[in-house]
Amino acid sequence: MGAARISTAESGRLLLRVLCGVLSVALAHEGENLSGLSNNPDKSIFAVRENSTTCLMVEFAVKFLVPYDVLALNGIDLITEQASFTLPRSAEIEGKCGSADSEIHISWKNKEFTLRIYFSKEFRDKGLEVWKINKVQFVYDTSETAHFINAYNPGKHTASSHRLSALVTPAGRSYVCAAQQTLTLISSDHQKGVTVSMYDVQIQPFDITSDFVFSEPYKCITDQRERLEETLPIVLGVILGLIIVITLAIYHFHLKLSTPVPQLPRDRSLYKNM
Repeated sequence: MGAARISTAESGRLLLRVLCGVLSVALAHEGENLSGLSNNPDKSIFAVRENSTTCLMVEFAVKFLVPYDVLALNGIDLITEQASFTLPRSAEIEGKCGSADSEIHISWKNKEFTLRIYFSKEFRDKGLEVWKINKVQFVYDTSETAHFINAYNPGKHTASSHRLSALVTPAGRSYVCAAQQTLTLISSDHQKGVTVSMYDVQIQPFDITSDFVFSEPYKCITDQRERLEETLPIVLGVILGLIIVITLAIYHFHLKLSTPVPQLPRDRSLYKNM
């Protein structure tokens, strides 16, 4: 009986593991690399899909600037070098979508490098619902010799953001920004500052209504300001031209009114002298 009870308990646990495994497969989120659709060789397009429908999509170019230590020529002191590289278009994608929290993990070189971006929704003043990036992590391995040359004490490190609230966008819309967006992450490698720069960005982590299609864009303030700076001289030039034309017209009209009109003599006999 005891043996039978143990066997039944083990069978129950085994069944539970199988059910959990099936459930995890059913809830798995599929990552899609769509970078081949971009004409820009520096730009990547990644999507996370749930139930064969896009639930998160990012399109951007990303550059990393990572400081690391190397041994000085005297064999005693340490000096800091900078590794600079970009996000490859061939990266692998994992992610998770939720109603209020979503995330995407972008890995390459057998996960020697992983960029993790976390999104969340929240309500702001007057009940306005927005989404934002609330955390960014970058995992890198200084043992990778293509970028980290002669690294001292090489190994894996994680750089993370601190109290981040970036790319704040109204819910139901995608964030669009051609200008460079720069984040500084603090690394576990002696608190070094890792710079992550994103540009030509379009991101939407929630409320995608059409598969592989971004919703209505929300342009970043930097792009709006740059567009204003480009169009302002043209607008001012048009206004100045109109002012000049109006001024000349008024001046001409004033001259016409102020010039005395010659009076013809009433005595017809005086016409002979004219």
